[in-house]
Amino acid sequence: MRRQTRRHFIGSVAAVGTAMTMDPRALLAADEAAGDVPAMAIARWAGAPVEDEKLQSLAVKLTEQSINELGGMGRFVSRGDVVWVKPNMGWNRRPALAANTNPDVVATLVRLCLEAGAKKVKVGDNTCHDASQCYRNSGIAEAVRDAGGTIVHLDERRFRDVEIGGKRLPKWPLYPEVIEADLVINVPIAKHHGLSGISLAMKNYMGIIGGRRNVWHQDLSACLCDITAFMKPRLTVLDAVRVLTANGPQGGNRGDVKRMDTVAAGTDIVALDAFGAELLGHDPSRAETVVAGHEAGLGQLDYRKLALKEVGVS
Repeated sequence: MRRQTRRHFIGSVAAVGTAMTMDPRALLAADEAAGDVPAMAIARWAGAPVEDEKLQSLAVKLTEQSINELGGMGRFVSRGDVVWVKPNMGWNRRPALAANTNPDVVATLVRLCLEAGAKKVKVGDNTCHDASQCYRNSGIAEAVRDAGGTIVHLDERRFRDVEIGGKRLPKWPLYPEVIEADLVINVPIAKHHGLSGISLAMKNYMGIIGGRRNVWHQDLSACLCDITAFMKPRLTVLDAVRVLTANGPQGGNRGDVKRMDTVAAGTDIVALDAFGAELLGHDPSRAETVVAGHEAGLGQLDYRKLALKEVGVS
């Protein structure tokens, strides 16, 4: 079956007068419903074992393949777009400690966006530790610059109250540059969290908010559902090259890190979180934030029910 392009779909929908074109998720759903591209792709390393010190090539290949299996970055990025890539880089930790997103995963996404025609790719996070140290020691700042991206330090004076319209959050301070981007790619690392049990894609949106973020932990699932619904995620990429199995979210002990040599990407953020929970040894149906996202209509709890592609990479 010939793939229906985004432009053709917009035109056909407009012709019948529907408002679906107002939500970019509808465009992605149309591709998936047509059976041309999967909603989720899981790339696992199938080659010879790779030493920790030589992970760059593995991370790049896994990231490239996960995006390729979704139809390529051109499915999401149009020429002239401004893209915000949102990793987790909130902690002053080296990549080997798995507290932050793998820098080579992030840099590969930056490169793919630019190759797809993006005018600019920005990368930033509202960090928990000192931003300069987090950006540097995570390895993300250098990797992003080498890939042609722009590192942005979030200025606390620029956060602005935004009408989110959520059940728990009617409004909250958000960073304007993030929500004004043509595309936001959410790129969390799969890891343990001392309060919520798991920290994955929905929780990674906490890095675009200002204000008293600790307040969210009083009703975390509801807050994450509200911000996720507001953001209307179109592409999520889950870094599970290394995962943090205990003492999250900041870790600090190599003994808590496990190599999974996996990158997953998809259009369903709840499904990605369900897969990430499973990788961390949790039952997704008992993971509060994942269940809440599913019940709020934000995605599929059972990721195996999606159009799913699993590939081995070597």
